[in-house]
Parts: sequence; structure tokens; C-alpha cells
Amino acid sequence: MTAADFRRIALSFEGAEEVSHAGLPAFRVGGRRFASLASQAEGYGNLTLTLEQQAAFVEEAPEIFLPIPGGWGRMGHTHIRLATASKDVLTGALRAAWKLRIEKNGNTRRPVASRGAVANRKRPKK
Repeated sequence: MTAADFRRIALSFEGAEEVSHAGLPAFRVGGRRFASLASQAEGYGNLTLTLEQQAAFVEEAPEIFLPIPGGWGRMGHTHIRLATASKDVLTGALRAAWKLRIEKNGNTRRPVASRGAVANRKRPKK
């Protein structure tokens, strides 16, 4: 599989959209990122999974999946080796990441602010 395949499959899910995140392609649903191509130069696509999902994917296919190094990986962010993944594996992994965001959002039709509004939105202090 290639970055173009990753993009095509990611955008095939209901409500998915491509946005630029730090100048790199990212895929969101309901305003939340579920995947990106931030590591495409290294041959990876990136998935946002739970730690349990990440562990299951890595255990089942360690030649295809690996946690992103550092803190991101310890939060469930996972590389998928594009050249090694089949269409079915890539589709299933992207679907799992997309579905997780759908479940967390509770609704695929949540209004999404324009890119400018998101970039300018101030986050509340904790």
C-alpha cells in the first residue's frame, strides 16, 4: 500500500475529511483526528488507537504495526508500515481508528468549525 492508498481509504469513511496538521496530511471525523500521514516519508501511516487496540495490532502483526516512539506511542498512536500492509489490513486498521473517534464523538454529524476558527480557538486553562 502507498500514501495515496492510505488517503483514499481514510477519506472513504463517512464524515472523514483531510486537513493540514502542522503542514502534514491528517484525517478527521467530527473534528477529531483519527489518522495522519505525518510519517509518510519514512514509509508509515499513523493511527490514533487505544492502548488495547495498539497492543492487539502489534501482537497480531508486528511486521506491520509498531507504537510511535516516545510519549505519543504510550498514548496509543501507532505506525502502520504501508509497504507491508495489505489493502484489507490497512482498511481494517483505519476503520478501527475512525470508529474509535465516532464512538468518542457520539455523533458523526457534529458541526466542525472552519480551519481558521480551529487554529484561532483558545483552549480553557486547566
